[in-house]
Amino acid sequence: MDEPLWIDAHAPSLSDLPQADVRERLRDATDEPVNLVVYGPGGAGKTAAVRALAEHAHADPDNDLVELNVRDFFGMTKKEVSEDPRFSQFISAKRRRNSSKADLINHVLKESASYPPVSGDYNTILLDNAEAIREDFQQALRRVMERHHEATQFVIATRQPSKLIPPIRSRCFPVSVRAPGPDEIQGVLTDVLDAEGAAYDAEGVEFVAGYADGDLRTAILSAQTTVEQAGELTMTAAYETLQDVGPDDEIESMLDDAEAGEFTDARKTLDDLLVDEGYSGQEVLDELLRVGRSRYDGDDLAELHRLAGDVEFDLTQGNSDRVQLGRLLAELGRDA
Repeated sequence: MDEPLWIDAHAPSLSDLPQADVRERLRDATDEPVNLVVYGPGGAGKTAAVRALAEHAHADPDNDLVELNVRDFFGMTKKEVSEDPRFSQFISAKRRRNSSKADLINHVLKESASYPPVSGDYNTILLDNAEAIREDFQQALRRVMERHHEATQFVIATRQPSKLIPPIRSRCFPVSVRAPGPDEIQGVLTDVLDAEGAAYDAEGVEFVAGYADGDLRTAILSAQTTVEQAGELTMTAAYETLQDVGPDDEIESMLDDAEAGEFTDARKTLDDLLVDEGYSGQEVLDELLRVGRSRYDGDDLAELHRLAGDVEFDLTQGNSDRVQLGRLLAELGRDA
Protein backbone atom coordinates (compact mmCIF):
# COMPACT_ATOMS: atom_id res chain seq x y z
CA MET A 1 0.00 0.00 0.00
CA ASP A 2 1.92 3.02 -1.32
CA GLU A 3 -0.59 5.78 -0.51
CA PRO A 4 -0.68 7.39 2.95
CA LEU A 5 -2.58 5.19 5.37
CA TRP A 6 -6.13 6.38 6.03
CA ILE A 7 -5.79 5.41 9.68
CA ASP A 8 -3.10 8.11 9.98
CA ALA A 9 -4.58 10.67 7.59
CA HIS A 10 -7.97 10.53 9.34
CA ALA A 11 -6.93 10.09 12.96
CA PRO A 12 -9.98 10.87 15.12
CA SER A 13 -10.40 13.79 17.46
CA LEU A 14 -11.78 13.13 20.92
CA SER A 15 -15.31 13.92 19.74
CA ASP A 16 -14.92 11.54 16.78
CA LEU A 17 -14.20 8.40 18.82
CA PRO A 18 -16.95 5.87 18.05
CA GLN A 19 -17.41 4.70 21.66
CA ALA A 20 -19.41 7.32 23.60
CA ASP A 21 -18.33 5.98 27.00
CA VAL A 22 -14.65 6.31 26.04
CA ARG A 23 -15.18 9.90 24.89
CA GLU A 24 -16.72 10.82 28.25
CA ARG A 25 -14.04 9.14 30.37
CA LEU A 26 -11.16 10.70 28.44
CA ARG A 27 -12.68 14.19 28.57
CA ASP A 28 -12.68 13.86 32.35
CA ALA A 29 -8.92 13.18 32.23
CA THR A 30 -7.95 16.35 30.34
CA ASP A 31 -8.31 18.87 33.18
CA GLU A 32 -5.30 17.54 35.10
CA PRO A 33 -2.60 14.89 34.50
CA VAL A 34 -4.47 11.81 35.70
CA ASN A 35 -2.63 8.54 35.04
CA LEU A 36 -4.67 6.07 32.97
CA VAL A 37 -4.76 2.39 32.09
CA VAL A 38 -6.48 2.18 28.71
CA TYR A 39 -7.35 -1.44 28.00
CA GLY A 40 -9.24 -3.44 25.42
CA PRO A 41 -8.85 -5.88 22.51
CA GLY A 42 -6.48 -5.32 19.60
CA GLY A 43 -7.81 -2.95 16.95
CA ALA A 44 -10.42 -1.38 19.25
CA GLY A 45 -8.76 2.04 18.94
CA LYS A 46 -6.76 2.37 22.18
CA THR A 47 -3.77 4.15 20.63
CA ALA A 48 -5.97 6.43 18.52
CA ALA A 49 -7.98 7.31 21.63
CA VAL A 50 -4.84 8.31 23.56
CA ARG A 51 -3.61 10.43 20.66
CA ALA A 52 -7.01 12.11 20.55
CA LEU A 53 -6.73 12.76 24.29
CA ALA A 54 -3.32 14.40 23.79
CA GLU A 55 -4.62 16.47 20.89
CA HIS A 56 -7.40 17.75 23.12
CA ALA A 57 -5.26 18.32 26.22
CA HIS A 58 -2.08 19.85 24.77
CA ALA A 59 -1.51 22.96 22.68
CA ASP A 60 1.54 21.24 21.15
CA PRO A 61 0.75 17.51 21.16
CA ASP A 62 3.56 16.68 18.70
CA ASN A 63 6.08 17.59 21.41
CA ASP A 64 4.12 17.00 24.62
CA LEU A 65 3.05 13.43 23.77
CA VAL A 66 5.83 10.83 24.03
CA GLU A 67 4.96 7.42 22.57
CA LEU A 68 6.86 4.26 23.50
CA ASN A 69 5.72 1.03 21.90
CA VAL A 70 6.64 -1.44 24.62
CA ARG A 71 6.62 -4.39 22.23
CA ASP A 72 9.34 -2.60 20.27
CA PHE A 73 11.13 -0.72 23.06
CA PHE A 74 11.59 -3.53 25.58
CA GLY A 75 12.46 -6.02 22.85
CA MET A 76 15.46 -3.95 21.71
CA THR A 77 19.05 -4.91 22.38
CA LYS A 78 21.27 -2.62 24.43
CA LYS A 79 22.94 -1.40 21.20
CA GLU A 80 19.58 -0.68 19.57
CA VAL A 81 18.36 1.32 22.58
CA SER A 82 21.53 3.40 22.81
CA GLU A 83 21.62 4.17 19.07
CA ASP A 84 17.92 4.86 18.54
CA PRO A 85 17.57 8.55 17.55
CA ARG A 86 14.58 8.91 19.89
CA PHE A 87 16.72 8.06 22.91
CA SER A 88 20.33 8.84 21.97
CA GLN A 89 19.95 12.41 23.25
CA PHE A 90 19.43 10.95 26.74
CA ILE A 91 22.42 8.58 26.67
CA SER A 92 26.03 9.72 27.02
CA ALA A 93 28.91 7.68 25.63
CA LYS A 94 29.98 6.79 29.17
CA ARG A 95 26.49 5.58 30.10
CA ARG A 96 26.31 3.59 26.87
CA ARG A 97 29.56 1.77 27.73
CA ASN A 98 28.96 1.16 31.41
CA SER A 99 25.22 0.52 31.67
CA SER A 100 23.22 -2.66 31.21
CA LYS A 101 20.21 -2.75 28.92
CA ALA A 102 17.92 -2.54 31.96
CA ASP A 103 19.77 0.55 33.20
CA LEU A 104 19.46 2.21 29.79
CA ILE A 105 15.71 1.54 29.61
CA ASN A 106 15.16 2.86 33.12
CA HIS A 107 17.24 5.93 32.26
CA VAL A 108 15.16 6.61 29.12
CA LEU A 109 11.95 6.35 31.15
CA LYS A 110 13.25 8.77 33.78
CA GLU A 111 14.52 11.27 31.22
CA SER A 112 11.30 11.14 29.17
CA ALA A 113 9.26 11.83 32.31
CA SER A 114 11.50 14.65 33.56
CA TYR A 115 11.58 16.77 30.41
CA PRO A 116 9.55 19.98 30.84
CA PRO A 117 6.49 20.31 28.57
CA VAL A 118 6.79 22.55 25.53
CA SER A 119 3.33 23.95 26.19
CA GLY A 120 0.94 23.72 29.12
CA ASP A 121 1.64 22.21 32.51
CA TYR A 122 2.45 18.56 31.82
CA ASN A 123 3.59 15.93 29.31
CA THR A 124 1.75 12.74 28.39
CA ILE A 125 3.74 9.51 28.04
CA LEU A 126 2.01 6.65 26.27
CA LEU A 127 3.32 3.15 26.95
CA ASP A 128 1.63 1.09 24.25
CA ASN A 129 1.32 -2.74 24.29
CA ALA A 130 2.25 -2.59 27.97
CA GLU A 131 1.46 -6.26 28.60
CA ALA A 132 5.05 -6.90 27.43
CA ILE A 133 6.70 -5.03 30.36
CA ARG A 134 8.58 -7.36 32.72
CA GLU A 135 7.81 -7.04 36.41
CA ASP A 136 11.23 -5.58 37.29
CA PHE A 137 10.73 -2.84 34.73
CA GLN A 138 7.24 -2.25 36.08
CA GLN A 139 8.73 -1.64 39.53
CA ALA A 140 11.09 0.92 38.00
CA LEU A 141 8.18 2.50 36.15
CA ARG A 142 6.22 2.76 39.40
CA ARG A 143 9.04 4.75 40.98
CA VAL A 144 9.22 7.08 37.95
CA MET A 145 5.45 7.62 38.12
CA GLU A 146 5.67 8.52 41.80
CA ARG A 147 8.52 10.96 41.27
CA HIS A 148 7.05 12.83 38.31
CA HIS A 149 3.32 12.67 38.97
CA GLU A 150 2.87 16.45 39.04
CA ALA A 151 4.32 17.17 35.59
CA THR A 152 3.78 13.93 33.68
CA GLN A 153 0.66 11.96 32.81
CA PHE A 154 1.29 8.28 32.17
CA VAL A 155 -1.12 6.42 29.91
CA ILE A 156 -0.64 2.66 29.82
CA ALA A 157 -2.37 0.94 26.90
CA THR A 158 -2.72 -2.82 27.06
CA ARG A 159 -4.76 -5.81 25.98
CA GLN A 160 -4.14 -7.48 29.35
CA PRO A 161 -4.42 -5.12 32.34
CA SER A 162 -4.02 -8.10 34.67
CA LYS A 163 -0.34 -8.21 33.61
CA LEU A 164 0.27 -4.89 35.40
CA ILE A 165 1.45 -5.02 39.00
CA PRO A 166 -1.08 -3.76 41.61
CA PRO A 167 0.97 -0.65 42.56
CA ILE A 168 0.72 0.59 38.97
CA ARG A 169 -2.97 -0.27 38.57
CA SER A 170 -3.76 1.52 41.83
CA ARG A 171 -2.13 4.72 40.53
CA CYS A 172 -4.13 4.77 37.30
CA PHE A 173 -7.73 5.49 36.39
CA PRO A 174 -9.07 2.59 34.28
CA VAL A 175 -10.56 3.28 30.84
CA SER A 176 -12.10 0.29 29.08
CA VAL A 177 -12.08 0.55 25.28
CA ARG A 178 -14.49 -2.06 23.99
CA ALA A 179 -14.44 -3.25 20.39
CA PRO A 180 -16.71 -0.96 18.35
CA GLY A 181 -19.92 -2.51 17.05
CA PRO A 182 -20.80 -2.89 13.36
CA ASP A 183 -22.89 0.30 13.32
CA GLU A 184 -20.08 2.30 14.94
CA ILE A 185 -17.53 0.94 12.46
CA GLN A 186 -19.84 1.75 9.55
CA GLY A 187 -20.12 5.32 10.81
CA VAL A 188 -16.33 5.71 10.93
CA LEU A 189 -15.90 4.17 7.48
CA THR A 190 -18.53 6.44 5.95
CA ASP A 191 -16.81 9.53 7.37
CA VAL A 192 -13.41 8.42 6.06
CA LEU A 193 -14.75 7.49 2.61
CA ASP A 194 -16.56 10.82 2.32
CA ALA A 195 -13.39 12.69 3.30
CA GLU A 196 -11.44 10.77 0.65
CA GLY A 197 -14.09 11.37 -2.01
CA ALA A 198 -14.24 7.62 -2.63
CA ALA A 199 -17.12 5.88 -4.38
CA TYR A 200 -18.98 3.42 -2.16
CA ASP A 201 -22.38 1.99 -1.34
CA ALA A 202 -24.01 0.92 1.91
CA GLU A 203 -23.62 -2.80 1.17
CA GLY A 204 -19.87 -2.39 0.68
CA VAL A 205 -19.47 -0.50 3.94
CA GLU A 206 -21.56 -3.09 5.79
CA PHE A 207 -19.51 -5.95 4.32
CA VAL A 208 -16.19 -4.43 5.40
CA ALA A 209 -17.53 -3.67 8.90
CA GLY A 210 -18.56 -7.32 9.27
CA TYR A 211 -15.29 -8.56 7.81
CA ALA A 212 -13.32 -6.54 10.41
CA ASP A 213 -15.18 -8.21 13.30
CA GLY A 214 -14.73 -5.36 15.78
CA ASP A 215 -11.23 -4.38 14.63
CA LEU A 216 -11.44 -0.74 13.56
CA ARG A 217 -7.90 -0.67 12.18
CA THR A 218 -8.61 -3.69 9.98
CA ALA A 219 -11.83 -2.08 8.75
CA ILE A 220 -10.17 1.15 7.64
CA LEU A 221 -7.18 -0.61 6.05
CA SER A 222 -9.53 -3.02 4.24
CA ALA A 223 -11.63 -0.16 2.89
CA GLN A 224 -8.50 1.63 1.65
CA THR A 225 -7.14 -1.52 0.02
CA THR A 226 -10.42 -2.14 -1.77
CA VAL A 227 -10.73 1.44 -3.06
CA GLU A 228 -7.11 1.50 -4.25
CA GLN A 229 -7.43 -1.82 -6.09
CA ALA A 230 -11.03 -1.70 -7.33
CA GLY A 231 -11.68 2.06 -7.50
CA GLU A 232 -14.77 1.77 -5.31
CA LEU A 233 -16.11 0.10 -2.19
CA THR A 234 -19.00 -2.17 -3.06
CA MET A 235 -19.74 -5.57 -1.59
CA THR A 236 -18.50 -7.33 -4.74
CA ALA A 237 -15.32 -5.24 -4.90
CA ALA A 238 -14.57 -5.79 -1.22
CA TYR A 239 -15.20 -9.52 -1.40
CA GLU A 240 -12.97 -9.98 -4.45
CA THR A 241 -10.20 -7.78 -3.02
CA LEU A 242 -10.10 -8.94 0.57
CA GLN A 243 -10.16 -12.68 -0.10
CA ASP A 244 -6.65 -12.30 -1.53
CA VAL A 245 -5.30 -9.88 1.09
CA GLY A 246 -2.56 -11.19 3.36
CA PRO A 247 1.14 -10.84 4.07
CA ASP A 248 2.07 -14.01 2.17
CA ASP A 249 5.04 -12.49 0.31
CA GLU A 250 6.49 -11.00 3.50
CA ILE A 251 6.03 -14.28 5.40
CA GLU A 252 7.68 -16.29 2.60
CA SER A 253 10.61 -13.85 2.48
CA MET A 254 10.97 -13.95 6.26
CA LEU A 255 11.05 -17.75 6.27
CA ASP A 256 13.55 -17.81 3.38
CA ASP A 257 15.90 -15.54 5.33
CA ALA A 258 15.43 -17.47 8.58
CA GLU A 259 16.22 -20.82 6.96
CA ALA A 260 19.33 -19.32 5.33
CA GLY A 261 20.55 -18.02 8.67
CA GLU A 262 20.00 -14.39 7.64
CA PHE A 263 18.43 -13.55 10.97
CA THR A 264 18.88 -9.77 10.71
CA ASP A 265 16.91 -9.67 7.45
CA ALA A 266 14.25 -12.01 8.83
CA ARG A 267 13.80 -9.86 11.92
CA LYS A 268 13.58 -6.70 9.80
CA THR A 269 10.63 -8.22 7.94
CA LEU A 270 9.12 -9.22 11.29
CA ASP A 271 9.49 -5.62 12.52
CA ASP A 272 7.80 -4.35 9.36
CA LEU A 273 4.83 -6.64 10.00
CA LEU A 274 4.54 -5.81 13.71
CA VAL A 275 5.29 -2.08 13.66
CA ASP A 276 4.72 -0.66 10.17
CA GLU A 277 1.79 -2.86 9.12
CA GLY A 278 0.28 -3.17 12.59
CA TYR A 279 -0.13 -6.95 12.86
CA SER A 280 -0.26 -8.39 16.36
CA GLY A 281 2.12 -11.17 17.31
CA GLN A 282 -0.75 -13.67 17.26
CA GLU A 283 -1.77 -12.56 13.75
CA VAL A 284 1.79 -12.97 12.45
CA LEU A 285 1.99 -16.41 14.06
CA ASP A 286 -1.32 -17.45 12.48
CA GLU A 287 -0.17 -16.27 9.04
CA LEU A 288 3.18 -17.99 9.50
CA LEU A 289 1.44 -21.29 10.24
CA ARG A 290 -0.93 -20.87 7.31
CA VAL A 291 1.97 -20.29 4.89
CA GLY A 292 4.00 -23.01 6.58
CA ARG A 293 1.36 -25.66 5.92
CA SER A 294 1.84 -25.22 2.17
CA ARG A 295 5.61 -24.88 2.51
CA TYR A 296 6.55 -27.79 4.78
CA ASP A 297 5.49 -31.37 5.38
CA GLY A 298 6.41 -34.30 7.60
CA ASP A 299 8.92 -33.63 10.38
CA ASP A 300 9.54 -30.05 9.25
CA LEU A 301 5.87 -29.16 9.58
CA ALA A 302 5.62 -30.92 12.94
CA GLU A 303 8.63 -28.96 14.21
CA LEU A 304 7.08 -25.67 13.04
CA HIS A 305 3.89 -26.48 14.95
CA ARG A 306 5.91 -27.39 18.06
CA LEU A 307 7.79 -24.08 17.95
CA ALA A 308 4.58 -22.17 17.25
CA GLY A 309 2.90 -23.81 20.26
CA ASP A 310 5.67 -22.62 22.56
CA VAL A 311 5.52 -19.10 21.13
CA GLU A 312 1.73 -18.94 21.36
CA PHE A 313 1.87 -19.84 25.06
CA ASP A 314 4.43 -17.09 25.70
CA LEU A 315 2.33 -14.57 23.77
CA THR A 316 -0.69 -15.32 25.96
CA GLN A 317 1.51 -14.57 28.99
CA GLY A 318 2.09 -11.04 27.69
CA ASN A 319 5.70 -11.58 26.63
CA SER A 320 7.21 -9.49 23.84
CA ASP A 321 5.77 -10.43 20.42
CA ARG A 322 9.00 -9.38 18.73
CA VAL A 323 11.26 -11.39 21.02
CA GLN A 324 9.16 -14.57 20.95
CA LEU A 325 8.62 -14.62 17.18
CA GLY A 326 12.29 -13.75 16.69
CA ARG A 327 13.16 -16.81 18.77
CA LEU A 328 11.07 -18.97 16.44
CA LEU A 329 12.87 -17.57 13.39
CA ALA A 330 16.26 -18.21 15.00
CA GLU A 331 15.28 -21.83 15.68
CA LEU A 332 14.29 -22.30 12.03
CA GLY A 333 17.76 -21.14 10.95
CA ARG A 334 19.75 -22.90 13.67
CA ASP A 335 21.26 -25.49 11.29
CA ALA A 336 21.94 -23.04 8.43
